[in-house]
Amino acid sequence: MPTGQPKSPSSRTLAREDVPDHNYIPTSDAAASGSKDQQTPSGAFKRKKKNLYGGPRFLLVPGYEVGTDYVMPSPRSQAFVPGDDNFLASGTREESNDEHLKDGESLEWQAETPSRRVGYEDMTAIDWIFEYSKERQRLQVLRHNATGILGYIREILDSSQVWIVLLLTGVAAGCLAAVIDVASDWLGDIKLGYCASGEDGGHFYLNKYFCCLGFDGLSQCRDWISWETALGVTTGNTSWLTAYFIFTISSILCAVTASFLVQEYALYAKHSGIPEIKTVLGGFVIRKFMGFWTLVIKSLGLCFAVASGMWLGKEGPLVHVACCCANTFMKLYGNINENEARKREILSAAAAAGISAAFGSPIGGVLFSLEQLSYYFPDKTMWQSFVCAMAAAVALQAFDPLRSGKIVLYQVTYSSGWHGFELIPFAILGIFGGLYGGLFIRLNMKIAGIKKVATWLPSPIAQVSIVALLTALVNFPNAYMRLQSSELLYYLFAECSKVAHDPFDLCKIGSATGGTVFLLIIAALLGLLLASITFGLQIPAGIILPSMAIGALFGRAVGILMEIWVDAHPGYILFSTCEPDIACVTPGTYAVIGAAAALGGVTRMTVSIVVIMFELTGALSYVLPIMIAVMLSKWVGDAFGKRGIYESWIHFNDYPLLDNSEETYVPDIPVREIMTRIEYLVVLTATGHTIDSLSNILATYPYRGFPVISNAKNALLLGYVSRTELAFNLQTSRQKPRYLPPDTEVFFSHQPQADPQTTLDLRPWMDQTPLTISSRSSLQLTVTYFQKLGLRYVLFCEKGELQGLLTKKDAWLVLNGAEESRNTVQDHRLKATARSPRDGQPIEERSLLSYDTHSPLIPLSPESSAF
Repeated sequence: MPTGQPKSPSSRTLAREDVPDHNYIPTSDAAASGSKDQQTPSGAFKRKKKNLYGGPRFLLVPGYEVGTDYVMPSPRSQAFVPGDDNFLASGTREESNDEHLKDGESLEWQAETPSRRVGYEDMTAIDWIFEYSKERQRLQVLRHNATGILGYIREILDSSQVWIVLLLTGVAAGCLAAVIDVASDWLGDIKLGYCASGEDGGHFYLNKYFCCLGFDGLSQCRDWISWETALGVTTGNTSWLTAYFIFTISSILCAVTASFLVQEYALYAKHSGIPEIKTVLGGFVIRKFMGFWTLVIKSLGLCFAVASGMWLGKEGPLVHVACCCANTFMKLYGNINENEARKREILSAAAAAGISAAFGSPIGGVLFSLEQLSYYFPDKTMWQSFVCAMAAAVALQAFDPLRSGKIVLYQVTYSSGWHGFELIPFAILGIFGGLYGGLFIRLNMKIAGIKKVATWLPSPIAQVSIVALLTALVNFPNAYMRLQSSELLYYLFAECSKVAHDPFDLCKIGSATGGTVFLLIIAALLGLLLASITFGLQIPAGIILPSMAIGALFGRAVGILMEIWVDAHPGYILFSTCEPDIACVTPGTYAVIGAAAALGGVTRMTVSIVVIMFELTGALSYVLPIMIAVMLSKWVGDAFGKRGIYESWIHFNDYPLLDNSEETYVPDIPVREIMTRIEYLVVLTATGHTIDSLSNILATYPYRGFPVISNAKNALLLGYVSRTELAFNLQTSRQKPRYLPPDTEVFFSHQPQADPQTTLDLRPWMDQTPLTISSRSSLQLTVTYFQKLGLRYVLFCEKGELQGLLTKKDAWLVLNGAEESRNTVQDHRLKATARSPRDGQPIEERSLLSYDTHSPLIPLSPESSAF
């Protein structure tokens, strides 16, 4: 069809806000015919034919209330069922427990927010402005009705709901962390033997730590029975091979069990969950990611995953567990559960509780949430995070899983300080941390990229079993790698003067020291390789503890070398500050600093790592060396790339997060050269529509929303209507009790002469105050709006007339596209490429906008993947 030839004054052609990812069968006869040359529906005209892929996913509400001139949604919504032939004629569907609602109030829409909403679809962005406006409106009504003593009590109860959720979340996170600690330690130790203390071996449930509590070393502990001893195999190599075999089989069984639980019952329980949490806190909706079943499988699978001995940690997954707890408790209070902005504030606090329970570091948890996760972190969220993290730490301390008063096993204290000459090796450890972080991220993402496109790889469970087999074969011969990560850190962090038993000769200086250093370095290198392969498997797995272990292994090796040097040359002027008869160098502190540097290199965090390490060691004097090491690790790591491991996985998974703290290069070009201009938009006019014509438009164009203008000649912007709200109203208007005919007039502007009983007024469902800026603005300013305000789309106007549109996902694809999907700025042109499907997910189209003014739109191929 020639550009510029309208067929109707009701709409124009347009680029989508977003394209859903389920195939849709239209309701109109013309659309249902399946003809490639289908005619433009009545009430719309096209200026340029475009390739469309995928179809809409609707949220159909099974109940509603009727007002005088509009239809109001019921308080629950549900997802569109793929394969439904007629979305307007769909009947009542099963209600979903994971719906994200937007409006359940019966207030007049003119009170503050000028629109009603149905619900958020999966994999879409929330409307921050609407959510906060809805909360302000709710509080206004509450205060207006709060008269007398009862009103005052209602206000107090309403304000206390958040704190009840926070305290419950903190306590639950602390208790679950303790249970996971005990269970994973027992499962990990059962690979080596069992506890036979008590009558007839009645203490089988005890792990090695509690079984041998009170004995000076494992050699003197007669209650712990190794499997080779229990089987009567006590001779040399045969005994060692028997232990090796049982260790390997047990590791594989634990890993496969964890992967099976994830694959069969809750796929969202895989990985650490932090990239997804960060995306959710940025305003993205991922349904069932924080559901109760995900909580159960994540907790259970984490016990087996940690016990498998694979190079993974539980600290990141515990953040996911805490957020799942918060999401579960928020369902107790509708006014919290139905406001997506308030939910994200509480989830930020829950993330702090997860780190607090993992490390016993409440302040570090608050800073972790602030520095790494939170997209929007107001002062009240800081206070809420503090309370939630404190509750988690108190619950964990009260549970006391180690029966020693320590919250975590590798919590240590140091009695000696550091000397000026040690700043040089501390700086070396910082540089090592940055190199490790850069190498790990590149290696891990390279492996993930291969798995994404390779068709010859086995099933996810088979991949986990193969990696578990490889890990067990490598771990067992090396005494350091055979230990659980937390136990390994305990020995590496320990101060030699306080160690009663040294099973790994870490505190001995002599001829055997060279072999110890060699084993430590080999363990660090093998740990780097195994962690790179493990992180990203279909199994609950974090990267925080493995990174700390790798850094601690290397740091302890450096500390031992420094100790040998000082002991060999005590008269050097460099060591003149050392006191006689007192250890000048403490190798354990090098392990702590190495662990902090490695963690900083892989995550690019700074302040929160320093505080966490300080809370672990309690040594204020070592804060400065840790700060220096972390600073250097970040600088060196940034030389490889600005993204940490979590940002890299967000980027890899194509989550549309425009991080307002990320240093993203934004091309210095006018936004009009990248926006979708009005001649390529599908817009709706204020009048001239019927229920049938709008149904045909929805059946023809799979866009998530449509700008509304006054008329075809004068494109004065009136607002923006979402596809979800439009589809909901068209459906409910033809059902009981209204039963409006298909030719019913529909309008988006005030019509004083219209009969509300025989017409359909969609003004309450239209966003009448969308954020608009001048089309002469820069792309940098537009991106700032997306980052700071959490917008889903921006409309561009001149003197009130619509000029174009840019969506958040289009902006993200321009700035942060992955290797196969990003737009790069080359020769002053923005070019689009397609993404390939992954993990069997449905495909969908994404629009990318070129810089060429003669070819404003480059549609992607149908192979582009869904989020």
